Amino acid sequence: MKAYMQRMGRSLMLPVATLPVAALFMGIGYWIDPSGWGGNNILAAFLIKAGGTILDNLGVLFAVGLALGMSKDKDGSAALAGLIAFLTPMTLVSTEAVKLFTGLETVNVAFDAINFKNVFVGILAGLVAAAMYNRFSNVKLPMALSFFSGKRAVPIVTAAAMSAISAILIFTWPPVYSGLVSFGEMISGLGPIGAGLYGFFNRLLIPTGLHHALNNVFWFNLAGIDDIGKFWASEGVKGVTGMYQAGFFPVMMFGLPAGAFAIYRTARPERKKEIASLMLAAGFASFFTGVTEPLEFSFMFVAWPLYVVHAVLTGISLFVAAFFQWTAGFNFSAGFVDFFLSLRVPIANKPYMLLVMGLVMAVVYYFTFMFVIKKFNLMTPGREALVETDENEAVAEGSNKFAVMASRIYDALGGAENVVTVDNCTTRLRLQVKDTGIVNQDKIKATGVPGLKVINKENIQVVVGTEVQFVADEMNRLQGQPVQSKPVAPVVKEAPKAEVAVAKEQEIYAVGEGQLIPIDEVADEVFSQKMMGDGFAVIPTEGKIFAPVSGTILNIFPTKHALGIQTASGVEVLLHMGIDTVSLKGEPFTLFVEEGQEIRQGQLIADVDLKAITDAGRKIDMIVVFTNPDAIESLDIQPGAVKANQVSGTLKAK
Repeated sequence: MKAYMQRMGRSLMLPVATLPVAALFMGIGYWIDPSGWGGNNILAAFLIKAGGTILDNLGVLFAVGLALGMSKDKDGSAALAGLIAFLTPMTLVSTEAVKLFTGLETVNVAFDAINFKNVFVGILAGLVAAAMYNRFSNVKLPMALSFFSGKRAVPIVTAAAMSAISAILIFTWPPVYSGLVSFGEMISGLGPIGAGLYGFFNRLLIPTGLHHALNNVFWFNLAGIDDIGKFWASEGVKGVTGMYQAGFFPVMMFGLPAGAFAIYRTARPERKKEIASLMLAAGFASFFTGVTEPLEFSFMFVAWPLYVVHAVLTGISLFVAAFFQWTAGFNFSAGFVDFFLSLRVPIANKPYMLLVMGLVMAVVYYFTFMFVIKKFNLMTPGREALVETDENEAVAEGSNKFAVMASRIYDALGGAENVVTVDNCTTRLRLQVKDTGIVNQDKIKATGVPGLKVINKENIQVVVGTEVQFVADEMNRLQGQPVQSKPVAPVVKEAPKAEVAVAKEQEIYAVGEGQLIPIDEVADEVFSQKMMGDGFAVIPTEGKIFAPVSGTILNIFPTKHALGIQTASGVEVLLHMGIDTVSLKGEPFTLFVEEGQEIRQGQLIADVDLKAITDAGRKIDMIVVFTNPDAIESLDIQPGAVKANQVSGTLKAK
């Protein structure tokens, strides 16, 4: 769940990044024409409308952004599904639609809140659309319906799912909305404590969009309070009227910007520049206009405990301001523009004390945010360990997945300015660079590779697996080097047709005569740390190498030092002959099998010149690795002295 919420928060960065400029447009427009809101000035009208393009459509922006960001391959059809998912309740749960369904002339005012500003509906729609895309984008329908297969099916199932959810909202939204209104009316009689509770729940309910239910109680005339209307009309009681607005100024003008600075300070060094631009824009929007969405949504989901702390501090701010009867008011929001304009309203009471309180709140917010982020290791923006992709997010599926992985690894290496040569062995990329110190290892790990190993200042290895050749070819294309053509594996003699094993459990044979050791004793970290999977090795005394299992030869590496076998039960086996023997260009190896050939357990598959390997300064470990551990239920290996084809363990497939 934590990873899901962090992924959700990162996905929200796309729409959130558009908010600061919208807030500035509206704030400047309102400052130019504070009374007419554009009615008295064409420039003010233009700026307010321009900002409203984004702020008045937050729901749909969040729906599209979340659907795109949460989809498995960031495909545009997921964004289309997000739009459809949002438009469905906008139509089915609108006031007019509910009137039509019920036959009533008037319905609950709660349905007026189902509009294009509703962030809750937008988030719900985006998550549903992404889930439908991830589940149905590859579905194959019968021939008669094949046109609607794959991605074309996603909008259809998304519309169906959101229609069902819309039906539920018709019945559940009004009582929830009405319950919040009743709660607001109850706490309105508690004085400063009620103001504090209102501030707390106002922030806490923002992710659902239901904070408007409370706002209607305190800011408007729903329950007779009408805090905004009475303040600007300078009616009511001095020091009391405005109490449900004043406490927001210290938070929005000072507290949240200070919190943004704390988020910047705790970001990873390599991401500080990126986070600085986001936090500076969002913090200034909060201070100047009182629009806090860019800041709040940046950590609302990725670090929700911090958002709860923010809600508590907001409640405290409203309580303190109401207790000391420091009041000011706003028409748009609690930013500098409205604070400056409210100074001329006669009923405002000691408004400059809110600035003093704001400085205190800035200190409180900064140190509280710093403490909470570090103490609980919250993944606020810029603190994620993997920055290019989610921790569990796979590289894009399909025929281009190797190109995607190669491009990401190549960029993380420093691109053409740093990469010198690209080579590979059976399982890993062997890369020469100008400086390994500038390689972004986190970005490489983010592609899903099992691991990497820095050899020295100029050489680094990236463990990819048995499909490394495809990634290397794509990286060579990026590097502008010729792609190595794969030669036909030499065939010395045709082996008898293998008998296909179908049992889930089978014996494992030693690949040669010598000493069998566990894989964690192999003198190569990639194998010993089980980056490729579990297994074993034989230190041979003779060069005859035999098949450890029955199966099919999946692939043979061009330099003949390694090959892959797949058993009938689906287990994939890598036989790697020697360590760092790829550089020997196949000379010590004579193979007796070819790709696609079925082999039987104990069959002679290679003759290896052990002396040539040792003379070249290489090790002769014959390594057997089971490279798809998800297909294996258990593996039992028996180390010790072995003869060729001796039973040395058992393997049980799932």
